[in-house]
Amino acid sequence: MKTGVGRLDSVEIDRINILRATHAAMAQAVANLPVPPEHILVDGLPVPGLPYPSTAIIGGDGSSMLIAAASVIAKVTRDRWMKEFHILYPEYGFDRHKGYGSRDHMQALFKHGPCPIHRVSFR
Repeated sequence: MKTGVGRLDSVEIDRINILRATHAAMAQAVANLPVPPEHILVDGLPVPGLPYPSTAIIGGDGSSMLIAAASVIAKVTRDRWMKEFHILYPEYGFDRHKGYGSRDHMQALFKHGPCPIHRVSFR
């Protein structure tokens, strides 16, 4: 099975906000599919601007195997990116916390300040 992935950098996320960036990444993921879908299942609220018919399901990862599988693919892909970022910025420990707001991550931010992949709009 082939998948599509979408990704926006921290500068774009800060520019358009996290919700719009999430929607844009979803649209990118759909555009990157090797075969166009007939219908899209969305975990959560409707996503405006998707190029195909879609159904939004709140809590969809708990009721749809397709959405649950997509969530796993997204998390594994993100974790791999964080391991790559760890090579560039080892002082932040991205290989351990994967960018989540853990105590180690917060301590690294206070000690080193944000690096280029950090969103400056995140509090």
